[in-house]
Amino acid sequence: MNNLDDSPQPSGSLSLQTVAMPKDTNANGDIFGGWLLSQMDIAAGVAAAKVAGGRVATVAIDNMSFLIPVQVGSVVGCYTEVVNIGRSSIQVLVEVWIDKGLSEEKMKVTEGLFVFVSIDNNGRTRAVDNL
Repeated sequence: MNNLDDSPQPSGSLSLQTVAMPKDTNANGDIFGGWLLSQMDIAAGVAAAKVAGGRVATVAIDNMSFLIPVQVGSVVGCYTEVVNIGRSSIQVLVEVWIDKGLSEEKMKVTEGLFVFVSIDNNGRTRAVDNL
């Protein structure tokens, strides 16, 4: 039996959780990488908007690679951690972990650094509110 202290765990806070469904698969039956990317962008956007105190827009995604394929039925969790706040920009690290089946063991799928800019109602860059 594994000691929980020895098992890798997600970093950050759970920002989004969903189930991988058949409509999101490629021809091989694995979940599309683009679907995972969109889930990560949603989760990171929620975290960035809280920091910005309003609207944000994704401006960059950095350092992303997939470690294992995701299968239909997996519970997908996106964990976010704000790693840097600039005058108008917010960097959010997103880790994706899955629970396969009824097992409580989590497996890391991917991670990426998402960069957002705080914007006003006209879509123009504005300062982050809580600076």
